[in-house]
Amino acid sequence: MIRTLLNKTSLRRSLAVLLILLGGVLLFLAPETRAGLGLLALGIVLEIAGIALRHRDST
Repeated sequence: MIRTLLNKTSLRRSLAVLLILLGGVLLFLAPETRAGLGLLALGIVLEIAGIALRHRDST
């Protein structure tokens, strides 16, 4: 089911943009504590996932 949803270009683009924006917000709002380090890592992972989806869309 998820594979079918990701085959739709418009949905994949929307999801990629959402992941990139959410990752950017997490990177920006992460406090300088251990919990902030976790948020920073999560933000980086979301950014990578969003960029990977956008890259898949352009090929």
